[in-house]
Amino acid sequence: MPFPLERPRRLRDNLTLRELLRETRLSPLDLIYPIFVVPGRGVKAPISSLPRQFHLSPDKAAELAQDFYADGGRALLLFGLPDHKDEVGSSGADDKGPVQEAIRSIKSRVPEMLVITDVCLCEYTSHGHCGVLQDGRVLNDPTLKLLAAQALSHARAGADLVAPSDMMDGRVGAIRENLDQNGFERVPIMSYSVKYASAFYGPFREAANSAPQTGDRKGYQMDPANIREAAYEASLDLQEGADILMVKPAGPYLDVLREIRRLTARPLAAYQVSGEFFMLCAAAEQGGLDYKSAAFESLLGIKRAGADLILTYLAPEFLTW
Repeated sequence: MPFPLERPRRLRDNLTLRELLRETRLSPLDLIYPIFVVPGRGVKAPISSLPRQFHLSPDKAAELAQDFYADGGRALLLFGLPDHKDEVGSSGADDKGPVQEAIRSIKSRVPEMLVITDVCLCEYTSHGHCGVLQDGRVLNDPTLKLLAAQALSHARAGADLVAPSDMMDGRVGAIRENLDQNGFERVPIMSYSVKYASAFYGPFREAANSAPQTGDRKGYQMDPANIREAAYEASLDLQEGADILMVKPAGPYLDVLREIRRLTARPLAAYQVSGEFFMLCAAAEQGGLDYKSAAFESLLGIKRAGADLILTYLAPEFLTW
């Protein structure tokens, strides 16, 4: 037989042919844009740790939603920064809080926008931990009631999905039960099922003003060395009623993402976190890589590993590309 017998390059030689045969495709409908909401009106303040990202008051969040929707975006994830914090994060369930106000403002301006809310206590507690703190330890079960109350408040304000990110045991079941008992059985839960105690969250903690004042979160977030535990956590959330599972971070954990994809046919999301985004921005600024090409490649890798949805700060730029 003549050498070579196979010539794979034949199918790479023409741009149109390459596009037709592309196995993994990215769409604006794949992306969810995380934004940070603060109290007040007319606020659009740059976040120093996250290039081209802002702290937005509810009215400005609604303006962003309108522009994002016009460009083809369809989903936002809201984080809240309250003007009051206490030991148990009670302001997270305040029906007049910044997230709740932003939900109403966005829905009044862009009813079709899918509004997802992060459900956690870390932005609302004075100590910065994701649950009730006692003697340096986060108490699991007392935290569940607070998370369930926060999710219910978001649903009452008009949230389309709630997304618990705290990593407390049983929180999906507690939130599901509370939503169902109060007439919100149609509101799905997108659970941060596999959330690692990662070094890649640094810029976010400044953006959300949520760094723990003492200790760390390794007692409830997952050990980066573990993958079997990830499958276990995901299976528990499925049993408790999670509608969508999430892996966080995305890029450093593509093997985990692939493992969870094999585990379930349920929709799967992955969060390209602040540190991943910041590294792309910093490397491009230093001339180390082409920003647009590297950004596309990073998102393709996440999609190829099995994600149906990608939470990313790249979303608005992707739409213009």
